[in-house]
Amino acid sequence: MKRRSMIILPTACVAMVLGIAAIRPTPGAQEKTCPCPQPTVEPAAQPQMMPEVITLGKDAKLGQVTFNHVKHNSGAYNITPGQAIACVSCHHTAQPSAEAAKHPPLATAWPADRTTMLTKELWDKDQKTAGVASCGDCHARDGMTPKLIPAIPQIKHESTTALITLNNQQAFHRSCTGCHAEVKKANVASKAPTAMQCTVCHKKT
Repeated sequence: MKRRSMIILPTACVAMVLGIAAIRPTPGAQEKTCPCPQPTVEPAAQPQMMPEVITLGKDAKLGQVTFNHVKHNSGAYNITPGQAIACVSCHHTAQPSAEAAKHPPLATAWPADRTTMLTKELWDKDQKTAGVASCGDCHARDGMTPKLIPAIPQIKHESTTALITLNNQQAFHRSCTGCHAEVKKANVASKAPTAMQCTVCHKKT
């Protein structure tokens, strides 16, 4: 009588033949993993959150400024009572060129062929196409080259022929104090700080 010889295959090979990802070894045996390539699952991209508070002027001599972004864009602070401050009031490049040109001297749009107007709804829908540039991307510090444009923007002085270089300090001060002045005109009782009340915004840490 002929003896049949048995071929014992390793567990991993049996798994490959049967199309099984892995076979649990018997208790006490060393577990082997299947050499088959396993699919990789990429983690879902997390949406970028709109910042609630932004720290400005970290190296300012009078101390840094804690800018409450939420109160400025939610309607808690406003120029026109009952209306939230429009995103493009600060992010003036985030609108079509034709719209930006209506508000000189800040008449630059980015990118130049932009067709959308930045709103919270646009941001919530798609942060990438919302096209929000950081202030410092154009208004760099003195001696530095901006990220998005060839040079720091300049504007003509309001009452002379002199040019003003809108570095980050100039841009922030002109934007903030100009807005606060408009608020004071609309509402005399407003607590918006004037251009002479520096330490209301600047705080030593």
